[in-house]
Amino acid sequence: MEMIEQMGEEPDWEKCPPDWEDFPALTIDAVNIFYSLGDRIYPDIGYIGKDFTNFDFLLKNYKIEEHNKEYILDTVLFLDSRAIEQSQKKLKAEYDKMKRRN
Repeated sequence: MEMIEQMGEEPDWEKCPPDWEDFPALTIDAVNIFYSLGDRIYPDIGYIGKDFTNFDFLLKNYKIEEHNKEYILDTVLFLDSRAIEQSQKKLKAEYDKMKRRN
């Protein structure tokens, strides 16, 4: 934003990524719960997902109402699937890199 202002241009709000204030509080809670859950990682496999052992505790701690729990779970599962996919791609890239060396 500072660079745009220095250049004397108007910001194109369609191209700007959303900021945290643009999301509803429930979505921010879901992201915080996601990052509060432990990771399940194995040396040869990599990241296999979040450990949901403390999920109910976190829902209570964040005072999530009963009718919002499904939204929170869906959001956490979405983030988890993206993290698993990213981990698999990274592990595959490292494996392919090692394979090319040999």
